[in-house]
Amino acid sequence: MGEGNVEETVALADSDSVPVGSEKEQPLNSVHGAPKWSPFDWFRMLAEELHWSFVYGVVAVYGISQGLGGSIWRVGSDYYWKDVQQVQPSAAQFYQGITSIPWMIKPIWGLLTDVVPVAGYRRRPYFILSGILGVISMLTLSLHSKLHVAFALLAMICFMAGAAISDVTIDALGAQNSITHPTLAPDVQSLMGLSSSIGSLIGFSISGLLVHAIGSQGVLGLLSIPAILVLSVGLLLKEDASPSCSVKQVFDNFREATMTMWETLKLPQVWRPCFYMYLSLALSLNIQEGMFYWYTDTSKGLSFSEGSVGLIFAIGSVGSLLGVILYQNILKDYPFRGLLFWSQLLLSLSGMLDLVLVLRLNLKLGMPNYFFAVIDEGVSQLVNRLKWMPILVLSAKLCPPGIEGTFFALVMSIENVGLLTSSWGGGLLLHVLRVTRSEFSNLWAAILIRNLMRLVPLLFLFLVPKSDHNSTILPAEMLEQNNVLEPNMMPLQRDDIEMASLAEERASNLPEEIERNEDDSELVSLVGNT
Repeated sequence: MGEGNVEETVALADSDSVPVGSEKEQPLNSVHGAPKWSPFDWFRMLAEELHWSFVYGVVAVYGISQGLGGSIWRVGSDYYWKDVQQVQPSAAQFYQGITSIPWMIKPIWGLLTDVVPVAGYRRRPYFILSGILGVISMLTLSLHSKLHVAFALLAMICFMAGAAISDVTIDALGAQNSITHPTLAPDVQSLMGLSSSIGSLIGFSISGLLVHAIGSQGVLGLLSIPAILVLSVGLLLKEDASPSCSVKQVFDNFREATMTMWETLKLPQVWRPCFYMYLSLALSLNIQEGMFYWYTDTSKGLSFSEGSVGLIFAIGSVGSLLGVILYQNILKDYPFRGLLFWSQLLLSLSGMLDLVLVLRLNLKLGMPNYFFAVIDEGVSQLVNRLKWMPILVLSAKLCPPGIEGTFFALVMSIENVGLLTSSWGGGLLLHVLRVTRSEFSNLWAAILIRNLMRLVPLLFLFLVPKSDHNSTILPAEMLEQNNVLEPNMMPLQRDDIEMASLAEERASNLPEEIERNEDDSELVSLVGNT
């Protein structure tokens, strides 16, 4: 634990303590004297304040599994459906939507990690389960050369289930740290976004070369390695064991968590931004498979090779990384509504670059297809990241204490339903416009419709709060509730353990003073609960 937390603990034991989140609280970055983007000092500060195992977990899950592995998965799975299973782009778009179903039921994984400990732990076993699912499913796809479409789809669903479980577990830790360290909430999301962007950059840089060298099935088999690293997070994560509990207690915790989740979701300041986030994603129709098939078609498309496609996506990851840096240094203190307005508008305008490329207007400007495709992908990823970062911070701030994992998973599942709607809507659009493996004459119309649909969410921006990233969105009384789950189900944070120990010592030595002091009485209550 860092010095800042020690000082905070001592202050809380005194009568003149400064509550977390008050105006007197200083950003932890300034406490440590680290520049905003001095990488080593920034990582050291996060490791001290949030524990190194959490930082390692973010890097392993977001950076290696989702960033590196996710980028390799995107290229490898696209070529798998196109070359191994030989399906139409609309069918591939539909299958990609089906594989996202495990991300739609993230509240189930969130409930499990929040209220059902395994061997006394709430987070570690789920990382281990995630790693096992990833290894088995990817080896299955890699080792069976003539796997039926249904079984291939099942293996991909299992892989995505493992990814969703690890994602919701690390998100729960992130949301928990965002609440206990409110000044670090943007930094936590920046760490996740930075890890994901760097991982994606590396993954896309090598994905095309790997597909060319060992084929799409071999590439999918390599994804068992990131799954093993996720498993290692479960073995190394710093987490205090919880006492065992009965089945009735687990059921009661499920009921309490569900009720709290429902009561929170009914709040206008919660459901309104959730509805906007769904609309902004659902109305941006996903026609990725149509563009990919056109990129790689040798007769009517651009005839890009595997390495060329991977490099295009790699440059796109640079745009995503620049988006994280831009957000962290310039935009993170601006109001949500303004950021989402400009990012949504830019998303629609940047989509017109696809239209320029498909109509070959770039050639009239003297820009080669490949060069323009690289620029197109980079700008697209930059704008998408600028839109996604405030959504993640806003989602974390909607989570009530005690069920951070469950509620953050609920918010993310709402957004994943939006992505599924976008994917299936885009697949339907490609089917209606008769965009196939070898016919792309109407692809320009699909792009134009998608870009116009991206403007519609601007009409619903009034649903997003005007507050900035440092403001509290949930009511104060809800943030003060710490009894959502049974006390023995909530693993003590390191700060809480030191606070309890300090309070116990003072309670034994100065009982009369504690009875007179209102602030110290709260610590005595904490000792009793512990």
